[in-house]
Amino acid sequence: MTSPAPVARTGALTALAGALLAGSLAAGPAAGRPAAALGAGAPTSARTILTGLDPAAPTPSPTALTARLAGPLRDPVLAGPAAFVVDALTGKVLLDVRGRTPATPASTLKTAVATAALATFPDTRLRTSVVYSPPAGGAATAPGGTLWLVGAGDPTLTASPASDDYPTLARLADLVTQVRAAGITSVSRVVGDASLFAGPDRAPGWRDNYVTDGDVAPVSALELDAGRPAPGATGPRAADPPAAATAAFAGALTAAGIHVGSVGTGRAEPSAHQLAAVDSPPVRVLVGKMLSESDNDLAESLGRLLARHRGLPASFAGAVRAVTGTLTELGLPTAGATLYDVSGLSTGDLIEPATLVALLRAAVLPVRPALRDLLTGLPVAGFSGTLGDRFGSGDTAAGAGEVRAKTGTLRNVSSLAGQVVDADGRLLLFAFLSPAEEAGGTKTALDRIATALAGCGCQAPARAAGSPAPAR
Repeated sequence: MTSPAPVARTGALTALAGALLAGSLAAGPAAGRPAAALGAGAPTSARTILTGLDPAAPTPSPTALTARLAGPLRDPVLAGPAAFVVDALTGKVLLDVRGRTPATPASTLKTAVATAALATFPDTRLRTSVVYSPPAGGAATAPGGTLWLVGAGDPTLTASPASDDYPTLARLADLVTQVRAAGITSVSRVVGDASLFAGPDRAPGWRDNYVTDGDVAPVSALELDAGRPAPGATGPRAADPPAAATAAFAGALTAAGIHVGSVGTGRAEPSAHQLAAVDSPPVRVLVGKMLSESDNDLAESLGRLLARHRGLPASFAGAVRAVTGTLTELGLPTAGATLYDVSGLSTGDLIEPATLVALLRAAVLPVRPALRDLLTGLPVAGFSGTLGDRFGSGDTAAGAGEVRAKTGTLRNVSSLAGQVVDADGRLLLFAFLSPAEEAGGTKTALDRIATALAGCGCQAPARAAGSPAPAR
């Protein structure tokens, strides 16, 4: 990784994100059990970062909200989902259906590694480098030496030509250009170094078809286009990403007129000197890409980099310890969590829906402004990311542009965790986790719940004059 560098913020927020982040909300005492504390020393009142939401907007009645969502939650295709909804400002719990019972989160778990990365190194860039050892007795760039491609845990390193796409990714072609400019004309070996990460490259609970179906590459510190055969390609990933990346680098060197001998993988010699380097976008931008696209490769790389930052092994186990340890230090609940990865691909992962909501609430309140990118990275219903092709049917179309949420889908679970501004202008945070088998109807059924929540003007009915007050 490289040291933080200032980067101009680009990319427009949706109207919903603007409304959320614009809200001038004074956080008062919770009117009910809070979803989660924000940690020792957190102020009892705070302002969010923009203006727009009215802090005096009425809070939904738990009874009325529960009644509104009862029908969608009973859809048999969902097989009895867990549901947890809170008022973002106060933390008041508005709906709790097994919200504190650990459940399989699928990719909604990515909000955890996103939170930890944003809290730890949001402006750090990942630097992929090329180092060179000349032949014995030769000058620094004498022909016939060994060239190493050293991975930094950036799975977005790409073979794509230059483009105007956002974000601008690190490019293999730029490394080749720098090597040529350094005066290298011939090398005896090109070697890929993926030694930054350790341990198995697949986690317990990962299905055998994840790599062949293109869901994720075997986790490595050296990947080119996340193990895809070409930028943006679908289908199987490389079984050996470091070898594939090194072979592509050697081919690009040859095409540039640099003679290459053998090609392999291994750890770079400590005495090798740097000839070239390219940097990824800042971590906060990578987090946005990870959340929007549900990028499993980025999630696992960020988890391992967090582990290295905390002095832990850069493995699946180290990543889990690093993420949960960071969340605990932030005052966020992790009790009951059993995790085998940080991308949510493992079918053995378990976490409380209330914890997913607590992560979102930590990003809403201004105690830690670095967490704002968690919210802006969430897909927008009907418009972006993994929600771009959802919320289009007649009974969910009203949620398009109103729901912003992280999706999750495995063979045995579908989930949705995010935010809405309800019909009364109140910001609500939610997590819905269904244990149903994956099917098109499952996602639509979850979308119906979120749409119903967005349309909630869920106030308790006015009590008729002279009628007795409800028992307390």
